[in-house]
Amino acid sequence: MSTMSFSIPRTIYYGEGSLEKLSTLKGKRAAIVTGGSSMKKFGFLEQTVALLQKAGIESIIIDGVEPNPSVETVKKGAQSMLDFGPDWIVAIGGGSALDAAKVMWCFYEHPELSFEDIITPGSMPALRTKAKFIAIPSTSGTASEITAFSVITDTAKHIKYPIVAADMVPDIAILDPALPMTMPKHITANTGMDVMAHAVEALASTAATAFTDPYAIQAIKMVLESLPVAYAEPKNMAAREAMHEASALAGMAFTNASLGLVHSMAHKIGGEFGVTHGLANAILLPYVIAYNRKFSDKYDYAEKILGLGDLCKAIDGMNKKMGIPSTFKDCTEVDFNEAKFKEVLDRMSKNAWEDPCTLTNPGKPTIADVKMLFEAAYYGKAVK
Repeated sequence: MSTMSFSIPRTIYYGEGSLEKLSTLKGKRAAIVTGGSSMKKFGFLEQTVALLQKAGIESIIIDGVEPNPSVETVKKGAQSMLDFGPDWIVAIGGGSALDAAKVMWCFYEHPELSFEDIITPGSMPALRTKAKFIAIPSTSGTASEITAFSVITDTAKHIKYPIVAADMVPDIAILDPALPMTMPKHITANTGMDVMAHAVEALASTAATAFTDPYAIQAIKMVLESLPVAYAEPKNMAAREAMHEASALAGMAFTNASLGLVHSMAHKIGGEFGVTHGLANAILLPYVIAYNRKFSDKYDYAEKILGLGDLCKAIDGMNKKMGIPSTFKDCTEVDFNEAKFKEVLDRMSKNAWEDPCTLTNPGKPTIADVKMLFEAAYYGKAVK
């Protein structure tokens, strides 16, 4: 085996009240990056500003990050940072806000770069010449607070690009369960299944190691136990805390082991149709597991450790309990028009096959395999 590495944030604060740690920072200016109005609505944005002020840190707010952050959004945010000159970047909100803030950070530190300059793995230059990064997730799903990943959408090409760079792992992650308690039930479901997809794909990844497997297995266990409770009882603090921690654990696994076809395909069908990433993952996961079982015994390994009869059935069962459809044609979140699906299928399959996450999927999937899986997940067909 070649030399490997294992990276996680230098510091992780977790548990009730952990947001208060912002008041202990040392610095002068902070750029706070957030998405829509939820962090403002529930008072977390105001609290963040006040805690930074208590630390003697002046701040600006860069808001309006959309659910699928675009190249234009990150460029605009980077310009605001260049104008203000922060030494801390504080990303608070869902995965989209955290992902966008990471790439804003890159363009703040290196304004001469274009988006095309950073989309190839290994092309990101060194960060932390101007600022350090804090990530505070409001959803228990993307694990962007832990990872070296960011997903940005090129709206002109209708493609989501996963950007991977070890330097994008945040300096500090704050996991305060008070934030995800504000999530609506459908977002709890979608983001929770994103956690499951991260853990399952990291486990089966061809780059999985003895360092990553324990995090993946524990995350799967915690999602199976706590996601149905968090969905049914939104104010259950123990379940919210467990899901927030499971998300981070899965993130530790996949940022070091990478992912697979579930994410490759979710990135591309999300780019074409605008479907929420976690929902796409939830629908795709059982189909990809069925395909991957031909090449990997890691699902058997997980079932043995966790005492599960069938991981796919367990995932299907959770999806059904939370109202997640088993096929894209039955998905009502966006318009999955069949004519459009057929029109973009070949392009979408090729783009998914070229996605970096495909490189660590078990076996050696072809474009034809990816197309077959898209059709299976759209129509509910058996996986060949």
